[in-house]
Amino acid sequence: MAGYLIANIDVKDPAKFEEYRQKVVPVIKKFGGRYLVRGGDLRHLEGNLPLNRLVVLEFPTAEAAQQFYDSAEYQPILKLRLDSTRSDVVLAQGYSG
Repeated sequence: MAGYLIANIDVKDPAKFEEYRQKVVPVIKKFGGRYLVRGGDLRHLEGNLPLNRLVVLEFPTAEAAQQFYDSAEYQPILKLRLDSTRSDVVLAQGYSG
């Protein structure tokens, strides 16, 4: 069952965040991940959840998503994001219906 990393990102340092964006893609791919949503326009339909830049990554399993997040390859890249943004990130297990 797929696993999804979902992030709401408020960019504070665009230059450092751009460095993050360039470096993270190969690591995501290494763990079988792919972008489903990467920024773009948001249209609020209900409620007032404060979304900024929404990112949704799909991995083959929730375990693969967790392995990506915890990996030695991602840790220095994660620091770039933490230093350049305010982020909320969750890991959600997909639905098998």
